[in-house]
Amino acid sequence: QVQLVESGGGSVQPGGSLRLSCAASGSIFRLNAMGWYRQAPGKQRELVAAITSGGSTNYADSVKGRFTISRDNAKNTVSLQMNSLKPEDTAVYYCNVRGLDYGVNLLDAWGQGTLVTVSS
Repeated sequence: QVQLVESGGGSVQPGGSLRLSCAASGSIFRLNAMGWYRQAPGKQRELVAAITSGGSTNYADSVKGRFTISRDNAKNTVSLQMNSLKPEDTAVYYCNVRGLDYGVNLLDAWGQGTLVTVSS
């Protein structure tokens, strides 16, 4: 069992910043990819940013240059710094981690989601 606890969502005006954090705990042997997805009303869930254990990153085109993903491998945490936020960034943001648990089973866990609202 792996638990993900997300924090940092909220409301902000366009051009503002927010920082999302996600802490993973439980039966974790190794975490490979950690990432953030989002789902806006009426839309499919989409990848926002992901980072490997080695630090390689991948971003959606819509957030490149504005969002930065980072992780702390020792603490099993992943963060998403969101700057220059736009109304179209409004969505529920979900943390996702993939790796192996102590039973050497594939791990693919999701957080409960945190709402980000960008509005004037």
